[in-house]
Amino acid sequence: MKIETKCLHEGYEPQNGETRVLPVYQSTTYKYDSTEHVGKLFDLSASGHMYSRISNPTVDAVEKKIAALEGGIGALCTTSGQAASLISILNILSAGDHFISTSTIYGGTLNLFAVTMKRLGIECTFVDADASEEELQKAFRSNTKAVFGETIANPAIAVLDIEKLARFAHKNQVPFIIDNTFATPFLCRPIEHGADIVIHSTTKYMDGHAIQVGGVIVDSGKFNWDNGKFPCLCEADESYHGVVYTKQFGAAAYITKARVQLMRDFGAYPSAQDAFLLNLGLETLAVRMERHCKNADAIAHFLNKSDKVEFVNYPTLDGNKYKSLADKYLPKGASGVISFSIKGGRDNAVKFMDALKLASIVVHVADIRTCVLHPASSTHRQLTDEQLVGAGITPGLIRLSVGLENIDDILEDIQAGLDAVK
Repeated sequence: MKIETKCLHEGYEPQNGETRVLPVYQSTTYKYDSTEHVGKLFDLSASGHMYSRISNPTVDAVEKKIAALEGGIGALCTTSGQAASLISILNILSAGDHFISTSTIYGGTLNLFAVTMKRLGIECTFVDADASEEELQKAFRSNTKAVFGETIANPAIAVLDIEKLARFAHKNQVPFIIDNTFATPFLCRPIEHGADIVIHSTTKYMDGHAIQVGGVIVDSGKFNWDNGKFPCLCEADESYHGVVYTKQFGAAAYITKARVQLMRDFGAYPSAQDAFLLNLGLETLAVRMERHCKNADAIAHFLNKSDKVEFVNYPTLDGNKYKSLADKYLPKGASGVISFSIKGGRDNAVKFMDALKLASIVVHVADIRTCVLHPASSTHRQLTDEQLVGAGITPGLIRLSVGLENIDDILEDIQAGLDAVK
C-alpha cells in the first residue's frame, strides 16, 4: 500500500462484525484463562497485554500503524516527544557513556541532553550538522554509543544530511537516532536513508489538531547490536530474569527492551483515549501535509519579497543553503514551519505579531491552524538582543506555523502584520 492508504488502514483490521473504527480499550487490566498463560506473558514467550503501563490494544494498533508508515519493525508510543527522546537514549546508554548530537535541535531536547542527561552521568557533545565527516569524527570517543539529529531542525528549519550522519554513525558501529517530527513519514522516511531509530513528538503534525501530547520511538530493526558495544542488549538482563534481547527477539531487540524494561520502570505510556485521538490525526496526515507544504511554500516566497523582512528560512526558496538537501530528502515539501526575521528587531516583530488576527499567538507548532511565536518576547524573553544573536535567534525572528486555511486569508493576515511595521 502507498502511504496515503497506510494512514487509513494500517494497524487495525476489523474482523467480521467488529467495529469499523479503532475501539478505545479503556482498561488498565486484562483477564487470563490460566496462571500458565500469565507466566508466559512475563517470560515474553507469548503475545498479549500484561498491564496498560506497558501496552494496550488501542495504543498497540497506533504503534503498528506508525511503524508501517516509517518502515520500521516495531514502535513504542510514549506520553510526550521528550519521553521518546529520553527513552531512545537511555535504552542503550548508561552512566559513563557518551553520545553525539547535532546542535540545531529543539531547545527542549538540547536541555535534556546537555543538562539532565549529564546529571545522570551521560555526556553529550554537540556538533555542527553541516560539518564534514572528518570534522564529526573528532567528536567521537571510545565510549560514544549513539548519534542524534533532526530531519528538519526546530526552529532553524535546517535540513539534515541523513545519509552523511548515518555513514558517520555506522562507521563507528553506533546507531543513528533521528527526530522526524516536522517531516513526518509522509515527507521523509529516514530509515530508507540509513537511520536506525526514528522518534517523533506526535503532539505535532501526527496529531495535527493540538489536542493531546505524545511521542513515539520506531525501530528499523536493521542495526547490528551484537558488535561488542551494547551488552545491555546482548547479555542477560538480570532485571528480567536473564533474558538476552538479541537472542530472544532478534531484529526487534531494541524496541522490545525499550518496552519491557524502560517503559515498565518509567511508566511513560499514553492512555487509550490519547492513542485514539492520535489515530484520528494519522488518518488524515497525508492530506494535511500536502496542504501545509503548499501553503508554507507560497508564504515563504511572499515573505521573501518583502522589504520589511530581513531573511526567510525555508528550504524550498532559491538560494536557501539547504535547498539541495530538501530536494533530495523532502521532494514532496518541507513542512509548514517557517522562520523569518522582521527588520527593526524586537519592537517591529512585536508590532507584526500584535497586528495579526487570523494567526494565533501560541507556544505550539505544527497545527491545522496558523500560529506564530516570537521567541524574543516569550521563550527567550530574558535574553538581551546580543544574547539572542549569540543563540542564533535574531531579535526580530518569528516562527510561523502555517495552517490549512485558505492561502488568500493567511496572506491577507500576514500583509496586515507587515503593514503595521514602520
